[in-house]
Amino acid sequence: MTARMTTARAWRVHRYGSPEEALRLDTTDVPAPGPGEATVAVEAVGLNFPDLLLCAGRYQERPPLPFVPGFEAAGVVTAAGPGCSVREGDRVILVPELPGGAYREVATVPEEQIFPAPRGLDPVLAATLHIAHVTAHAALHHRGGLRAGEWVLVTGGAGGVGSAAIGLAKAAGAQVVAAATGAAKARACLEAGADAVVDLAERDDVVAAVRAATGGRGADLVIENVGGALFDAVRRCVAFEGRIVVVGFTSGAVPQVPANHVLLRNYAVVGLHLAAYRREEPATLRAIHAEVAALCEQGVAVPRLSRVLPFGRAPEALGLLARREAVGRVALGL
Repeated sequence: MTARMTTARAWRVHRYGSPEEALRLDTTDVPAPGPGEATVAVEAVGLNFPDLLLCAGRYQERPPLPFVPGFEAAGVVTAAGPGCSVREGDRVILVPELPGGAYREVATVPEEQIFPAPRGLDPVLAATLHIAHVTAHAALHHRGGLRAGEWVLVTGGAGGVGSAAIGLAKAAGAQVVAAATGAAKARACLEAGADAVVDLAERDDVVAAVRAATGGRGADLVIENVGGALFDAVRRCVAFEGRIVVVGFTSGAVPQVPANHVLLRNYAVVGLHLAAYRREEPATLRAIHAEVAALCEQGVAVPRLSRVLPFGRAPEALGLLARREAVGRVALGL
């Protein structure tokens, strides 16, 4: 029996600002697991762009201060409460609900926030799997209705969701053109499997570039991560009866959708907010996670890491995301 930890360190947002301004490393209490709960010793934390929005007070949820940010981690179950389906020693992925986020050494959470980790997967890779790959899989298949042979355009192709979408689309028999900014990120898209890349630092006419890459057809499916002016460009290069799945706004600018253009060009715009499935369709979310885990065990859905920093350097790690210096995922190791 593992000795129970009653306190552990956690990064908490005490005031809004940059990660350096907002975050403080505190000692927090670790409650014993109650019915349907488990305690997880965290081994790695995955960082995501919305973590920056949480620190800045610009995320769609604003938990009362202070709160622990973070949306995913991986670790080992050290204790399980009555009626909990997970067991001590299980290797798991933790997808916690705010205000008790993932930036902590130990977490006690309801089992609904725990998912099985793929067999044999390194904890750092496990900590960066769920958000990006489940989002990408749901966008491509559950919301986007991807069919083999179609052209998929992925914006933000070098990021976590983008690189995951490239690999999963190729695994499904699609052809992929990715959009990214700069030579290093364009190269990362090709390494992830993209058939063609539009380097936004080199090309002003995104529409012409995408149509050239797709032989004039345009994109049957767009996985849109960026928003802003790029959304206005990609909606003009969607194929007849194409689909745009909106998954985020890393540019910080939320675009407007012109309904007349949607009507005239016969395309669909749908949204994907992954966290909503936990409330509305938890069985769907677990089924998608199981598909992603199976693909991961086959070597298909494996996160692409950029940097792994120690847990005590969380503000510095988030700075990599803020400055857009990461090509792939950033994680904290414990």
